Amino acid sequence: MLGVMVGSAALVIILSVFNGFEEMVLKMFNSITPQILVAPAQGKTFDPNTAYFNQLKKDEKIYSFTEVLAENALVRYGEKQTPAIVKGVSSDFLKNKNLDTIVVDGVFALENKIAQPQAVLGSALQSFLDTNPADPFEQLQIYSPKKGVTGSSVNPMDDFTMLSISPAGIFEIQQDFDNLLIVPLDFARELLGEPTNVSGIEINVQPGVDVEKLKQEMSENLGTNYVVKNRIEQNQALYNLLGSEKWMVYIILTFILIIAIFNIIGSLTMLVIDKQKDISVLSSLGAGKQLIRRIFLAEGMMITLTGCIFGVLIALIFCLLQQHFGWVKMGDANFMFSNAYPIALKWKDFVLVFVTVSFFSFIAAGLASNLSVKKIDRINNDL
Repeated sequence: MLGVMVGSAALVIILSVFNGFEEMVLKMFNSITPQILVAPAQGKTFDPNTAYFNQLKKDEKIYSFTEVLAENALVRYGEKQTPAIVKGVSSDFLKNKNLDTIVVDGVFALENKIAQPQAVLGSALQSFLDTNPADPFEQLQIYSPKKGVTGSSVNPMDDFTMLSISPAGIFEIQQDFDNLLIVPLDFARELLGEPTNVSGIEINVQPGVDVEKLKQEMSENLGTNYVVKNRIEQNQALYNLLGSEKWMVYIILTFILIIAIFNIIGSLTMLVIDKQKDISVLSSLGAGKQLIRRIFLAEGMMITLTGCIFGVLIALIFCLLQQHFGWVKMGDANFMFSNAYPIALKWKDFVLVFVTVSFFSFIAAGLASNLSVKKIDRINNDL
């Protein structure tokens, strides 16, 4: 019973910790990932000035409609330079209330008080360039190849568009995003020589709006020329990784739990040997093999399910205490999250553990109960 209790508790706690990590990672990604992304099915850009997109801007279900123009460019700050992804965004991008939570230095602002453009850098880009948002004199210099240039100019710099912009802040999420340089859309259009087209449209909806239903409607209206993605489809690899890690841990811990459960076979075997006289008395009174088998089956199920119930209750109490007090730490505190192991309780995990224990307990108890029937035959033969 103790072995089943410890195994069940460990399984529930580990699954809850993985749920917590999943929510933490997705919260970081969702702070800058839109609920719906529209991108071209072919090519890099498309014209957003269509009747349907103009109608979508005015739709009451839409909270923010952000036009995005992104491309690779060379970024220079002082004596250092590196390639980066320049992402130009329209003003609706700043409606995202989670942007302030990812800023580690400066502010998330795309223009200053006198309406001059400003840039916000990812932490990886800032770390390489050693950018200082508090320095008002040093600016970022961004180089992008001019469209249609053959590269035959005497001065190679004539083949590039170079614009300067002041850094306003630094944000940090994850490596895939931390190489971004976010700038105003008009600045990106001038830099990339793209006066009309965009590379994508990012949409966030009002509270209570069914995202999947809206995504389906948009896919039907836009046709095959566009790709419409929700958050899961935008980060498919991340969701697959989080899900596969959780299930692998579940499988490993389940094997450990199976070992504890099958110890019941040994316990019931000892019980059958100890109760031989009682079995013979029951048999003499007319108890059939099925009844005796069910007695030992019930005994085994009582042992395992009692251990499982106590284990689940212990895990629930531990998880609630960890959520409230955060006693178990995992290292240095993060700017966005505490250093306590995150916990997220899901009722499906409790049901999954209970069903898993019940299933293997029934098999183990069934194998052990068959021994009691063999004992009856041996006792009868002795008589």
